[in-house]
Amino acid sequence: MAQPLAREVAEEVAKLNGVCIRPVALRRLDLVTGKDEIIDVPCGATLESKCPSCAKRNRQLRMAQCREGWHLTEEPVVSPDAATEEQRWLVEFRADMQARRDAAERAGEETQDWDAVLAGLDEEINAAGMRGKIVGRTAPKRIRSTRRRQDAPNLPKRKMASTTLGRTFEAVDGQVYRPSLFVTLTLPSYGKVRDGVPVDPETYDYQRAARDALHFSKLVDRFVQNLRRVAGYDVQYFATVEPQKRLAPHLHMAIRGTLPRAEVKQIAAATYHQVWWPQTNEVRFEGEHLPVWEEEAGYLDPDTGELLPTWDQALDDLDADAEPLHLIRFGDQVDAKGVLAGTPDSDQCIRYLSKYLTKSLGEGLDNPAQRHHTARFVEALRYEPCSPTCPNWLRYGVQPKGAKPGMTPGRCRSKAHKPEHLGYAGRRVLVSRKWSNKTLAEHKQDRRTWVLEALGQADEPTDPHRYVWRPVRPGDPDLAPVGMRLLRSVAERQRWRAHLRELETRASGQDLSATEEEGRAA
Repeated sequence: MAQPLAREVAEEVAKLNGVCIRPVALRRLDLVTGKDEIIDVPCGATLESKCPSCAKRNRQLRMAQCREGWHLTEEPVVSPDAATEEQRWLVEFRADMQARRDAAERAGEETQDWDAVLAGLDEEINAAGMRGKIVGRTAPKRIRSTRRRQDAPNLPKRKMASTTLGRTFEAVDGQVYRPSLFVTLTLPSYGKVRDGVPVDPETYDYQRAARDALHFSKLVDRFVQNLRRVAGYDVQYFATVEPQKRLAPHLHMAIRGTLPRAEVKQIAAATYHQVWWPQTNEVRFEGEHLPVWEEEAGYLDPDTGELLPTWDQALDDLDADAEPLHLIRFGDQVDAKGVLAGTPDSDQCIRYLSKYLTKSLGEGLDNPAQRHHTARFVEALRYEPCSPTCPNWLRYGVQPKGAKPGMTPGRCRSKAHKPEHLGYAGRRVLVSRKWSNKTLAEHKQDRRTWVLEALGQADEPTDPHRYVWRPVRPGDPDLAPVGMRLLRSVAERQRWRAHLRELETRASGQDLSATEEEGRAA
């Protein structure tokens, strides 16, 4: 029993060689040659607990994306491609179907079938390589007063300039510097903590901590809006959300360009987000006493049989004097420091930005006190509504948006309620559109192209419509065991690395020969 399992050793070797340990088998049919084969595709996991190899590749990819866009000296140019014949035909066909739908509506006919056709066409338009929607927003937008709160300080506002690069500074010797910023923002205190654990759990404000985590992404959006208004240019950023020891999310942000530190702190102090949702002060249904679902009607009060108000009706009931359900702000701790391109500080900040990307928010529970703190935090999240579609709204007498049968308070499937996410359901990496002038897929293609060129293989673009991909069903006779597939991938990765080492040796030998020739010539 002390002998290691062969399968576990194979997985360990796969990890050491950067091979995915959870490959996804897909059947690929080549429509040109008719060749049918099974291809192993990496799982693409972002967490080490799922697949260390894929998580490491994703982390390195994000680091490359951050490095390429942080200290740009030229304005990124985004020029859309010209429309293809197929794209124009789809738009013309969409116009014809819209006209028929409008004619049916004027004639008093049902339009559900036409709406389904139009929705399908919109999906085909996006699949054909076009962004956005032709008709834009169709539902009316709910608007509340945009007047700033009286307890929030006013911010200066500069005239916007059409640039993303920020200011430059010229030294006495004529050298021009273009500094950038590395900013860290945290949430306020919910009670005194020691080593990440509340000193007095009974007085620790778990409800506020849970709500702040749920709406943290909205607060970050507000900060970016205020930052651009004050800076006077289209500020670009690369940010990561990481957990503090007390379980609260906080933000590390690499910002292209610079602002005075006092202004950054002023912007953080003036940034807030109000959650205009129905109130949750009164618990109307819990335990076995829950609303009853009725087809074609919705959820009913089990005592009176009355239909519960829908999400939109509950929002309409909020009068002009209503208070927001929650108000979220940043804490007093704001750290901002200048960073120059090509310095050790720049590389250190990039490593720090990606330090926790391969770990879940709930990892690192080292002792019983931290586990107890996490359990209380998750319990506080259990009945907090995380979105308009959350089943927890039934607990407070409101039908969730898009209500359907089977909803139960306390059993929301959103990742915000899962212990490993600790209330934060947003993306862990936040990148502005004009950061590096490349998408993440283009950064990945750059790395792939470099490897293939080093190996002497052609990297020719393929027609995206050439292949048909299908999942491989379990028990497929053509599917080799996972262990066999891991061994094949390890052998291929070792062959690639040996080839790369050989190329590096040749390159270093050529450089040495050139140096010796230069020495003899001198």
